[in-house]
This record gives sequence, structure tokens and C-alpha cells, in this order.
Amino acid sequence: MKTKMNEDKAVDIIVYILLALTGIVTLYPFYYTILCSFNDGLDLMKGGIYIWPRKFTLSNYELFIGDSDWRHAFFISIARTLTGTILCTGFTSMFSYALSRNNLMFKKAYRFLVVFTMYFSGGLIPYYVLLRGLGLLNTFWVYVIPGMVNAFFVMTGINFFSSIPESMIEAAKIDGAREIQVLLKVVLPVSKPFLATLSLFAAVGQWNSWLDSAYYVRDINLQTLSYKMMTTINQTLATSANAEAAGQISQANTATSFTVQATAMAVSMIPIMCVYPFLQKYFVQGMMIGAVKE
Repeated sequence: MKTKMNEDKAVDIIVYILLALTGIVTLYPFYYTILCSFNDGLDLMKGGIYIWPRKFTLSNYELFIGDSDWRHAFFISIARTLTGTILCTGFTSMFSYALSRNNLMFKKAYRFLVVFTMYFSGGLIPYYVLLRGLGLLNTFWVYVIPGMVNAFFVMTGINFFSSIPESMIEAAKIDGAREIQVLLKVVLPVSKPFLATLSLFAAVGQWNSWLDSAYYVRDINLQTLSYKMMTTINQTLATSANAEAAGQISQANTATSFTVQATAMAVSMIPIMCVYPFLQKYFVQGMMIGAVKE
């Protein structure tokens, strides 16, 4: 018995060590990014910085906040993330609920169209022509409207709403509730895990997206933070002399392109990191909160 207990403890120790190593390997890139953002750019070029800043400075953040282009791109990303997440969650929930109802006519045909778009698309050029025909090019709404309904989210919502007991919906209808009232007052209140997951995925997708800003927007005032970071990284890679790159970005010659990028990445992590703890609790809860057992 003691031998078995010792073996179990040894296995537990090995598992904990592996988990700790995995956590360190996963989190260290984020930590290193934040570390570089607080270190002097020219000093960082010397290397040898792994744990603590060698020459602590806030000039990188002062440069980031003081640059109107970075600041404006940050607010554009915030605006598109909030607007896109709200609209995507609302429209996807309504569409998913409608397709989950057994009394919906041509339900299989609608589902086929949804699944078809998951695997096949018209291509970049036809999509560009479509957006131009809709008048969405070079507007803020090109970030939001195309993503209001996501096929993968719809299929996930169909599976979730189909698992809700029919007795809940029938009881609401007996009390005189209409379909929209059933959705808003009965279905959605017990769908918090799905809504939280959908909102987080939609928010992360909107926040990290830069292709739409690169292809469909020319107005510099509509550039997002992700696109601004991408262009800065490309400019840095295209610059052969580090001193020249630092001179292009900072007049004080204390910040480099890399430290500015690290600062932008550190700032871009903040919104998602602030939102995730409030949504995490719904991921570990049962998928049928408050449901009536059949």
C-alpha cells in the first residue's frame, strides 16, 4: 500500500513539474514582451535581458500614448470590438435559435447553406466587389457588418439551443409568450455559457483582425491597432540599420522599433485580459443553468 502511495506521489510530482514547465513556456513570451516594453530600447539591443529590466523606463509608453496614430488606432479597435461583439452575439443567437426549432420550414436547406459557407467561399476578389457594391469599402462598417453572423458560431448555437428542454419553451408559450419573448426571457437567460463563449470568441476575432483593414480600408483614420502593429513590424524588418530604424520612430533615440512594438503588444493584451476573468466562470458552469429536467 505504501509503495503504491509513493508511486502516486511520484506521478503527481512529475505531472506538476510538466504543468509548471508548460505554464512557463506559455507565459514567458507575454512576460518578455512586457519586460521589453519597460526597458530602454538602445540598451535592449545589447541583449542579456531575460528576467528584469536592466534600464527601466516609461518612455516607450509615453511615446505610444503621445503618438496620435497609435492612440487613434487603439480607439478604433476598441470601437469595432465592442460594436462587432454586440451585433455578432445578438444576430448569431437569433439565427441559431430559429434554426434549432423543429417547426421551422426548410430548416435543412437553411442549415445546408450555413454549413456550405464554412467550407467554400467566393474568393477575395468577388468578396471585394460585393463590399464595394454594398458601399462598405473604406468605412467603419466594413469591420462589423460582414462578421455579424458567423457560420461556426451558428452551428454551435444550434447544438446548444437544441439541447434546451422543450418543456421550458412550451410552458412559456402556454403562458402567452411569443417566439421573441421566449428567446429573450426564457432561452437567453439559461444560455449564459454559450453567450459568454460566443462573446469572447467574437471579441478576440475582432480585436486581432487586420486583413480587413489592409484590404478594404484606405483611410488612415480607420486603421486598427493590429494593422498598425503589422505595418510597423514590416517596416522594421525592411530596415537594415537598427540605428536608422530607431531614428525613424523616436526623436530621443531611446526607443527602437522593437520596443515600440512590444509596448503596442502589451497594450493590446490589456482589454482581452480584463474581460476574460469575468467570462471565465461561465466556461466551468453546467451548460443547462436553471433548466427544467425532463
